[in-house]
Amino acid sequence: MAVRLGDQAPDFTAETTEGTINFHEWLGDSWGVLFSHPKDFTPVCTTELGYVAKIKPEFDKRNVKVIGLSVDPLDSHAQWQKDIEETQGTAVNFPMIADADKAVSDKYDMIHPNASDTTTVRSVFVIGPDKNVKLTLTYPASTGRNFDELLRVIDSLQLTAYKKVATPANWKNGEDVIIVPAVSNEEAKELFPDGWDEQKPYLRVTKQPS
Repeated sequence: MAVRLGDQAPDFTAETTEGTINFHEWLGDSWGVLFSHPKDFTPVCTTELGYVAKIKPEFDKRNVKVIGLSVDPLDSHAQWQKDIEETQGTAVNFPMIADADKAVSDKYDMIHPNASDTTTVRSVFVIGPDKNVKLTLTYPASTGRNFDELLRVIDSLQLTAYKKVATPANWKNGEDVIIVPAVSNEEAKELFPDGWDEQKPYLRVTKQPS
């Protein structure tokens, strides 16, 4: 069964390049990004893992833990990581799950038989501290993911989780936001004392709250 927005992220225990983890315990109070790769020693995945390693400080400052997954075993991961460091210039600095029995892949519906019945698609799950799924993305094996966009989405998810706002098209951190329709003008006066631009009764634009 597919894992959908709002579902609790399935828990699991798995072997990783950084030891055995219980997923929910490993997440703790952090946000999490779980992302899968079709298999080891594939060209697009090599660039993805290298790039995530380079920008890991951006995830860290957002209190986000990153973990990768491939259906190959640990010894294969270890060899692949050497190639990643050599070709991408950055050592992998986050755990990678060895999912040879596809137990995690099956829990997260990462194998789409009409695309491939043996390898995982490029799935992405953003998981909140409450262990619920906040975002899902699915890419085909041929297309590398945009991790700068993933950081942008995480900024929006974290802001809108705690403030009564939504973010408009192409929004970036620090830009104006939209007051959600459920907030009355009276409540908005308290929440947004600097005011807002009411373009329509349902479209009230205001400065991003801190």
